[in-house]
Amino acid sequence: MTSIRRRLLIWLVAGLAVTTLAAALAVYMRARMEAAELFDYQLQVMAAAFPRGGYGEAPSAGDEDMSAGDVVVVQIWNRNGSQLYWSRPGSPILQRVEFGFSTVATPRGEWRVFNTLIDGNIVQVSQPMRARNELAAGLALRTMLPLLILLPLLVGLIWITVSRGLKPLNAVAAALGRRSEDALEPLPVRRVPGEVKPLVAALNDLLARLGRALDAQKSFIADAAHELRTPLTAVSLQIQIAERARTADERTTAFAQLKAGADRAGRLVQQLLTLARSEPGAAERPFATVNLTEIAREAVAEHAPIAEAKGLELGLSADTVVSATGDSDALRTLLANLIDNAVHYTPSGGAVDVAVFVRDGQACWIVTDTGPGIPADERQRVFDRFYRRDVAGAAGSGLGLAIVQRVAQRHGATVELADGAAGRGLRVTVRFPAR
Repeated sequence: MTSIRRRLLIWLVAGLAVTTLAAALAVYMRARMEAAELFDYQLQVMAAAFPRGGYGEAPSAGDEDMSAGDVVVVQIWNRNGSQLYWSRPGSPILQRVEFGFSTVATPRGEWRVFNTLIDGNIVQVSQPMRARNELAAGLALRTMLPLLILLPLLVGLIWITVSRGLKPLNAVAAALGRRSEDALEPLPVRRVPGEVKPLVAALNDLLARLGRALDAQKSFIADAAHELRTPLTAVSLQIQIAERARTADERTTAFAQLKAGADRAGRLVQQLLTLARSEPGAAERPFATVNLTEIAREAVAEHAPIAEAKGLELGLSADTVVSATGDSDALRTLLANLIDNAVHYTPSGGAVDVAVFVRDGQACWIVTDTGPGIPADERQRVFDRFYRRDVAGAAGSGLGLAIVQRVAQRHGATVELADGAAGRGLRVTVRFPAR
């Protein structure tokens, strides 16, 4: 499991370790450079301070210990190349006439050599590089030792700082963990660090949306239970009437009423399910390009027998291809509800027209009927769930336009209600966003 604490500690400690190593290397290189300058100056001083008198015969080579770090070997030759002096016979440095400083590789390691000319004699002062490296390492260690001692303390301080810095997140998690499933009050943002405030604000927004969704769900369930009570009670009463029927005609009439009641209850349940599927947060299919003209043809063909049985004229006028982006099944439901309402409320002998076209880059569906229409002061309320107008000879569940509104909102479309042709009936226009 990914841990912010672990990642912060790893990166901070690793950064501290790398920085410390880099600092140690830089100190060592600086100390080595300064030691080199110091020892070179020492070799120059020693060469300049050597006596200028005559020299005795150089001693024979011996087997002296050359491992000491402070070994300095001095050799002197005359102009003829005869060795006049050798401070440490047996040292690995051979005669060299290259004046100035140079570094010489020998079987016993590298040596720093300084040659100069004094009173016609060649004076050579040499020293092993090991002495310089040891001095530089000692200087670097003494410089870095306090930091190395403080390193564990710094790691501990980083641990405490990270733990305290993550406390607000633990506090938010604890506050959420203590809540019950119905406690959707916003989290307090007082004394919350600025880095945690966006998280708390997002959680509060989520809690608010969950609260609205739960309230809508509770309201929907209560309304659905209330609306289902009436048709189910009617079905129960009609069953009792059918049981008490004494003649075949009474029984036939009772069963016909029972069937109508069951059909109304079934239609209400179907519309409730459709409305539930169109609610925000329900499982939604991905959008794709949809042929609105083809959907309109299918919807008109599906409602044609119903319109014909009722004595209505149902027509379609459409451009060849009108497309929009959306869920084809949901859009079929939208248009089917509009046509169903128009057919349901238009009296016999009337007409229902469906039009599909593109205007100003927007695809449009228009359903116009010659029914009773909707007064302007009620056109907003008819989109509420279970709102039914008192229209003679027509009974409905009050869910059709609510479903239409939900589907349109999901697709970013607008639904406009207006008077029909010549101020008669109702015209419903669905405008889709421009592609």
